Amino acid sequence: MTKSLRLRAAVVSILLFCGFIAAWHLATRGSGEVAKMSPEYAALMGATATQGKSAMPGPFDVGSKLWEHIKHPFYDNGPNDKGLGIQLGYSIARVMIGYLLAVAVAIPLGFLIGMSPLMNKALDPFIQVLKPISPLAWMPLALYTIKDSSLSAVFVIFICSVWPMLLNTAFGVASVRKEWINVARTLEVGTVRRAFTVILPAAAPTILTGMRISIGIAWLVIVAAEMLVGGTGIGYFVWNEWNNLSIVNVIIAILMIGLVGMLLDQVLARFTRMVTFPE
Repeated sequence: MTKSLRLRAAVVSILLFCGFIAAWHLATRGSGEVAKMSPEYAALMGATATQGKSAMPGPFDVGSKLWEHIKHPFYDNGPNDKGLGIQLGYSIARVMIGYLLAVAVAIPLGFLIGMSPLMNKALDPFIQVLKPISPLAWMPLALYTIKDSSLSAVFVIFICSVWPMLLNTAFGVASVRKEWINVARTLEVGTVRRAFTVILPAAAPTILTGMRISIGIAWLVIVAAEMLVGGTGIGYFVWNEWNNLSIVNVIIAILMIGLVGMLLDQVLARFTRMVTFPE
């Protein structure tokens, strides 16, 4: 039954994708009526204006350019001309550093909040004030104090990744069945051992759900952060290609951002399924 559902879902997905490509191709291949314009303006605007073609590239133009990027993903011709693989590598590295720092802070602190009603009440006002602040609002302060654009981007990733993990960890720890904790206390299991042998396995699915939410937010924020700080990264690549009016490369970058985000999400989804067991 499950295999049949997956097969049918795959068929529907392929049909939807083919329909989208066909609609995209038809929308960009037609030519409209060409307006009268001065020769100077026509020379400036190029074929999209003088021949009435759509300014939006079609799927075959994007596919051809994407293949060029795939064949040479790591070329380096200077500061503003690096391969797509290099740009993605910088972005993924920044995300992983900031994300792992957030894991190191959020999960232990979430355990403390979940296990201690006193710390929960004491830290809740600070969390509620800091959590709604946009991660990009921290960028000017980070640039001023850290004085390094790459480290500032890592700091922003850290800030945006902390809160979903922290809150989900605290919720998962506080929601562990009291019977299990009481049995551990009856067996005179210490606090630290109880946290690792009873609470952590029970709260693991909720903790990993928070980690999954955080990685998605981190990947969203890195694109905007790199647009601000420049230099390298997929966010800077999008902004630089827009400045060059290369819409084909912008579309390719958007596609790559979506694919990498999906892969990061699926990795953590896999880990979540591994630690989730029916009661």
